[in-house]
Amino acid sequence: MSPRLRIVHCFRNPVGGLFRHVRDLAAEQATAGHAVGIIADSTTGGPYEDALFAALSPSLELGVTRIPMRRAIAPGDAVAAARVLRHLRRLQPDVIHGHGAKGGAYARLMGTALRLAGGRPARIYTPHGGSLHYDAASIKGRLYFTAEHWLERMSDALVFVSRYEADTYGAKVGVPRRPVTIALNGLRPAEFEPVAIGEEPRDLLFIGMLRDLKGPDVFISALARIRDRTGAAPTAHIVGSGDDKARYVEMVASLGLDRAVSFHQPMPAREAFALARVVVVPSRAESMPYLVLEALAAGKPTLATRVGGIPEIFGAASDALVPPGDADALSNAIAATLAELPSATARAERLRQAIRGTFSIKAMAASVEAAYRDALAAAAPSGSVAITDARP
Repeated sequence: MSPRLRIVHCFRNPVGGLFRHVRDLAAEQATAGHAVGIIADSTTGGPYEDALFAALSPSLELGVTRIPMRRAIAPGDAVAAARVLRHLRRLQPDVIHGHGAKGGAYARLMGTALRLAGGRPARIYTPHGGSLHYDAASIKGRLYFTAEHWLERMSDALVFVSRYEADTYGAKVGVPRRPVTIALNGLRPAEFEPVAIGEEPRDLLFIGMLRDLKGPDVFISALARIRDRTGAAPTAHIVGSGDDKARYVEMVASLGLDRAVSFHQPMPAREAFALARVVVVPSRAESMPYLVLEALAAGKPTLATRVGGIPEIFGAASDALVPPGDADALSNAIAATLAELPSATARAERLRQAIRGTFSIKAMAASVEAAYRDALAAAAPSGSVAITDARP
């Protein structure tokens, strides 16, 4: 029997796909008998995220610790880092797994501090897109990629959630000098059960973080274009929260879409799927979005952009993806899908069956644990390392 591990996941933002990934991974690891804990930001999220933490906490032997963490680099980072280090000293983990740019920095810097004090934790990093979304030619991009390159020296392994993420890291940061695993985001078997449409559904659903990276502004603009062409806008629900929500509410009002579009606070994805006929994911950038997986697994006709790992999900059906940031293309795709809903639903069912065997939580957790054990067993080799796909 494999030795029991003490595992701590460190990340900043407890919302969206990153939070879903960590919750699933932590739950699977706890079920496997490991002692697991979480360190996350205390200033982001709301009642919905608090409820998710509360549901997960009883299974986490090392608990949930919330510490204020700023998104941007700031003087307060030193205070947060010191608190993270004190907590890690108490927990004495075998593995510190950092998620996202800020969580990855804390995990690797504080993990290295523990090593200097005599500990031997494995330092694991998963970007989840994060800093990799920056333009390599921009000043901010160069700053972040230089930091990523430097922090890799303090990493024992890199785990990516898509081939796209691994390739982007190699192109922007440099060919990895540490062992790399691709562990595709996974779903539970129950999530592959179709979701029935509820009473009085709207045409479209946007669900996700309300920030321009996710494209809600493109979605709203596409609705206005359809209204201008046909005289009526498709009806839509927008589900989510974020600092930019007020701007999108104002955008809907200024375009005269108040009657067609309604906003809702965050809710479980499968609950939201019952509210509309078609799911729209108009992101400008992604890594391996859970929302697309969840929507297809639920049998929902899904319109998405050709970004990140989304083509890896759609496979042979990727020609249906639309360019990011293009409201005209999105409006055309929406109109065509709503005009041919039976065909769109049949395509969604084929995709549901196609992804079922590939995107599994158990396969994801097994491949991540293998990366942990390899990192604990030996020092990372120097030089470039071949990437191993962790697929079922």
